[in-house]
Amino acid sequence: MSLPVPGLPIGRSLIYLVVAGVAWGTAGAAASLLFRVSDLGPLALSFWRCAGGLVLLAGVLVLRPRRPRRSGEPRGRRLLRILGTGIGLTVFQSAYFAAVQATGLTVGTVVTLGAGPVLIAVGARLVLGERLGRGGIAAVAGALTGLAVLVLGGEPAEVRPAGVLLALLSAAGYSAITLLTRRLGRDGASGDALSTTAWAFGIGAVGLLPMAVAEGLVPHTAATGQVLWLLVYVAAVPTALAYALYFAGAATVRAATVSVIMLLEPVSAAVIAVTVLRERLTAATVAGTLLLLLAVAGLAYAEARGAAAAPRSRKAVPA
Repeated sequence: MSLPVPGLPIGRSLIYLVVAGVAWGTAGAAASLLFRVSDLGPLALSFWRCAGGLVLLAGVLVLRPRRPRRSGEPRGRRLLRILGTGIGLTVFQSAYFAAVQATGLTVGTVVTLGAGPVLIAVGARLVLGERLGRGGIAAVAGALTGLAVLVLGGEPAEVRPAGVLLALLSAAGYSAITLLTRRLGRDGASGDALSTTAWAFGIGAVGLLPMAVAEGLVPHTAATGQVLWLLVYVAAVPTALAYALYFAGAATVRAATVSVIMLLEPVSAAVIAVTVLRERLTAATVAGTLLLLLAVAGLAYAEARGAAAAPRSRKAVPA
């Protein structure tokens, strides 16, 4: 197990990641509703998500007390962090919305987040030198088993190859963000989370604008009020709030732990499907959800225990 990095406390980082995962779970449901009541496409939706999140975070940055600027981060490193985060975020959410539109919410979400832990675990081993250990491997396996139970044991869904490929592309973008955030956050100089998120949204909005215009930037719908409310919600909760919390927490917590905690997204999506959309609650849904929650709890406990043990082990070393 890798040692925790300085900066945000592990416990608070885990809470931030849990809240972000639950909030992200509502984005796919909101996108599905938008696709039903309007002709808005996935690229246009992703543009409005980035643009709206940028406006909200810019307001927060203006209103919050001015903080002393951090020194010590080279300009090239800062540029890499901003560009890498912005490009990865754009690929992640645009491909995810396209996968949801192509193959449905369940398949798109499960493939994206099911492939994420595998890609991140391999990347963390090759790039960061992180080792899962037996407990981590068991937790990831349990999480993937829970996802399989949710999909295979639930209602039949049409699986389209194009949608699956888009979901895998989304998983690659998400994995790149996680690994980059963790890599640059190891020395505690990963930059301000709000500023990083705002810059990422700005890059995403600029890059997506031409494609969104070609796809149809303004939705045509008879439910204008519902579309506007959903767009505001998507920009505020699963975007501005969730990404700011995610970048703050992911800089401290192990990459593999982050990937499994983010599997709370399909859990929250399942809860929304039952409580809001009135879908039938099956035994497979309950079993898969419990497996995911147990995996998240196991990794969170291991992370917190490792953070607490690290200072004691350093004190035990003779001078």
